[in-house]
Amino acid sequence: MNHKLEIRGVTKVFRSEEGVITALKDINLEVKPGEFLCIIGPSGCGKTTLLRMIAGLDYPTSGKIILDGKEVRGPSPDRGMVFQEFSLFPWRTVLKNVEFGLQMQGIEAAKRREIAKKYIELVGLEGFENHYPHELSGGMKQRVAIARALATEPSILLMDEPFGSVDAQTRNILQEELLQIWQQTGKTILFVTHSVDEAVYLADRVVVMSARPGRIVECMNISIKRPRKRTSVEANVIREQLLKLLITEHKKTGII
Repeated sequence: MNHKLEIRGVTKVFRSEEGVITALKDINLEVKPGEFLCIIGPSGCGKTTLLRMIAGLDYPTSGKIILDGKEVRGPSPDRGMVFQEFSLFPWRTVLKNVEFGLQMQGIEAAKRREIAKKYIELVGLEGFENHYPHELSGGMKQRVAIARALATEPSILLMDEPFGSVDAQTRNILQEELLQIWQQTGKTILFVTHSVDEAVYLADRVVVMSARPGRIVECMNISIKRPRKRTSVEANVIREQLLKLLITEHKKTGII
């Protein structure tokens, strides 16, 4: 069963010797079960911070994050996270990397091997179970990271620019594969990206965030039927609308 995610009045303030930085200000968002939601916004607007708080790796200064009626107070297997930099253990094989979360849960060896193999097959890496990360391409490493996140059967998959460090062709292939996995598993996906093209191609809905402090400027429904054509008229119209919003926010940062 998928669970509803609610973000209620979330503000995040970082304090240091240099001063106080408000990263996020009064974020309110409801994510539907099974929704594919993309988050875009200028650098430093708090996209990653928001994802980390949903994962339970950081905490709001004020406000609440609620999953299935319960406040998020720390990490949990019901939220899987995929980072841009793969975060694989170099000393563990593909199989052992995917098994890691299951091992931490105390699942016995034969069962976790069975589950890990299922998800390795799902991401198209059957036959690579005994390879180490240094023997894999960037795209293959990210497939391992996705399999590892899925293996604990999370209700929500949190993805922080997961395809940002691979080449354009691999990125397109991974996007296609992720959509297939999403359709097969029915997972709720929150996907942070800098790419408007990627957001329009993947998402049911795109959240646009402001320059820091990060606020939600727009929640745009993407009603284009799937499979989508990247260069379709409808995609171009939505892309232009999102780009205008982003450019306005980028200008506020003083970078452009």
